[in-house]
Amino acid sequence: MQEQRDFVPRWVMWIFWLYTLVLILFGAAMFVMGAMLIFEGGSWYYALMGLATVAAGVLLALRRGSGVVVFGIASLATLAWALWEVGFDGWALIPRLAWLSGFGLLMLAFWVVFHRSFAGLRKPVYFASAGVLPVVMIALMVVPLLNPSSIELADPDLVRSRPAEPFSRAMVSVPDGNVAGSHDATNWTSYGGSNLSNKFTPSAQITPENVRRLEVAWHFHTGDNKPEDAKFAYAFQNTPLMVEDTVYICTPSQIVIAVDAAKGTEKWRFDPEVDRKAMSNIAASTCRGVAYFEAPEPAAQCPKRIIWPMVDGRMGALDAETGQLCTDFGENGYIDLNEGTGNEFPGFVAPTSPPLVMRGLAIIGTGQVRDGSERDAPSGVVRGYDAVTGEQRWAWDLGRPGVTTPPPPGETYTRSTPNVWSLIAGDDELGLVYLPTGNAASDFYGADRTEQEEKYTSALVAVGAETGQERWHFRTVNHDLWDFDLSPQPNLIDFPTPDGPRAAVLQATKNGQVYVLDRATGEPILPVVQTPVPQGTDTDEFTAATQPFSPEMPNTVGPPGKEMEVLTESDAWGITPLDQLQCRIEFKRLRYEGAYTPPTLQGSLAFAGNHGGINWGGVSVDIQRGILIMNSNRLPYTEHVYTRETMDELGVVSIFRGKSETPGYMAQRGSKYGARKEPWMSVLNTPCIAPPWGYVSGTDLRTKEVIWRRPLGTGYDAGPLGIRSHIKLTMGTPNNSGSLTTAGGLTFIGAGLDQFLRGFSTETGELLWEVRIPAGAQANPMSYEVDGRQYIVAAIGGHDRMETKLGDSVIAWALPENR
Repeated sequence: MQEQRDFVPRWVMWIFWLYTLVLILFGAAMFVMGAMLIFEGGSWYYALMGLATVAAGVLLALRRGSGVVVFGIASLATLAWALWEVGFDGWALIPRLAWLSGFGLLMLAFWVVFHRSFAGLRKPVYFASAGVLPVVMIALMVVPLLNPSSIELADPDLVRSRPAEPFSRAMVSVPDGNVAGSHDATNWTSYGGSNLSNKFTPSAQITPENVRRLEVAWHFHTGDNKPEDAKFAYAFQNTPLMVEDTVYICTPSQIVIAVDAAKGTEKWRFDPEVDRKAMSNIAASTCRGVAYFEAPEPAAQCPKRIIWPMVDGRMGALDAETGQLCTDFGENGYIDLNEGTGNEFPGFVAPTSPPLVMRGLAIIGTGQVRDGSERDAPSGVVRGYDAVTGEQRWAWDLGRPGVTTPPPPGETYTRSTPNVWSLIAGDDELGLVYLPTGNAASDFYGADRTEQEEKYTSALVAVGAETGQERWHFRTVNHDLWDFDLSPQPNLIDFPTPDGPRAAVLQATKNGQVYVLDRATGEPILPVVQTPVPQGTDTDEFTAATQPFSPEMPNTVGPPGKEMEVLTESDAWGITPLDQLQCRIEFKRLRYEGAYTPPTLQGSLAFAGNHGGINWGGVSVDIQRGILIMNSNRLPYTEHVYTRETMDELGVVSIFRGKSETPGYMAQRGSKYGARKEPWMSVLNTPCIAPPWGYVSGTDLRTKEVIWRRPLGTGYDAGPLGIRSHIKLTMGTPNNSGSLTTAGGLTFIGAGLDQFLRGFSTETGELLWEVRIPAGAQANPMSYEVDGRQYIVAAIGGHDRMETKLGDSVIAWALPENR
């Protein structure tokens, strides 16, 4: 044996000893963290495996064959434990098996060392431990990830059994020439396609059979790139409008641009020169859209106009044909939305969603009220303005029930009330608009809320479009402590019932619930069940005994079969066992008892977190096929509250009062407690649960069954520590924005963290079209027809806070003209 050892080059032995040292250190770290996990009441596996790994490394360093035996037995035990804990879930097996298979294959690479210098080595044991077991582990991880059934989660029986007759009316007649009140194949007249907000086009030229032939028809650059010296975040979340052969775009700095719908050439642009201080005081500077208004009678100025919001608190009007300010609107073309709200700081109130235009009025919420900064915040009032003159017609101020006039001089609308920052829908036949409300100013502490704030937090409110008088309201969260504000736009559909179609409003939510209510009365069409939820906190906060669940509509936040997923310690995930251990330890330290676990001083886990679930991109509805398309996030958040004394020690102040010494906290100035919320992430900047982290699904509204579901997005443009993996493996990423459905049977969506726009079969979920794009797609696509040619258009400009690539593109795709 001594002679054989002489044949091993010294440099090879040095590399081998480095290998054993890394193995020992890895095992030691696993033992220490495993002991911490045991102390928290968690699994004993990691500490035991850490000891076994250290023992194997020491024995290997001493060149004892028993080291291979220990490693092999520990590997086999780990394989059995991993399959017992998570089954054949490829993603969940990665932190449990990948490191072992890696160390095993490296051991195999040192065959010359083992063959020539190890005492008592048995070759079958060596090759089993260093070859067979690692290969088996790799196969168990990789095969499930490459299995199409893990991606194409469609139920063939449900797909085949769907009725062929149309689900709903494709067109809805409206009075007063309101072009935004109906679905229209040739135009896209409102943010959601129409005021019904279904994000659906009756255009059917592009089909599952020809969608692969789509090509870029035009590519327009807005020129609005984030300035190098910007102290604010950018988010290009715009869904353009198209009316009469002109596309209207609104950029992150609220520049409005008109573009030829067929050629993509600029017609005009208008820069309102938004206050940069306001842009820096909001989460991300954006403009989700503009509104279009056409006066039913000839107007002296701007008979066709674009009305849009600005984050510095203005709403303006432009001539749709020339881009000139409509100086007869408000004061020289602008309305000051800060008026009467009590706002004193740029950006504290920031309207980012377009008004809804109906019955001659532009109806708009105050806008975003900066989350978590100050309890005494500006009012969340909603107002209706004459779309020609800009004169205020009414105000819905929840602190003054029934009173729709402005407050007396020197007074303000009720301060700190839940605001309407997202997108509004409207039924012109009923004369109602549907307002999705947010939270009172302190999102994560509610013991000091008023009775009115409690009543209207996270609620859907129907008010008269011409009067602002409330018709009904429906609260989706009781005593909201999770920032579950209603961000998805309501959808107005004809919902099937045993007694025939019923005019309904469908409201998706951040917590994954989907409510179906009567459009006229607010009465639930599908049952809403008040269900007991976790109780009690470690502060003076109180919790609601129950929360309203909609059990007949699928919640597609979790994986199939676990829609209302309740996490366990074994769900904690990481790329390696060490960052997985970090997440497992945190899971045991955080309070978590399922959905609606309240925020605590101890720290709590919220799942779904306040990003959703379903966020502002909302859902789309193919109203001909009766299929609801929903993209959702599966991303837990950690939520803590802190005493005012702790916040003072940390030097946390409201963003409007200075710069915090410790960033990342929510001051909630004026409340008894501050807060911190963030995605539950490992030290390698990956979520602490295994993929998928985002889904897209199709639900048959007739049967209320999910007919298909699939992970949305790949890790191509993301990865641990922010390093792009460039691996196009469908894993499902967190997503932001929504989808477009077409009468041709297609669903188009970007939304994920990768730079792709995709087209799916609406009926089966099959991926039919995928195109690489130059930036993130954090905006809902739209569609229209010009000269008989259908276009699919999307703003491609990314989102700073989603860490997707920024850009300034608006791209249109269409079938070749010589088709």
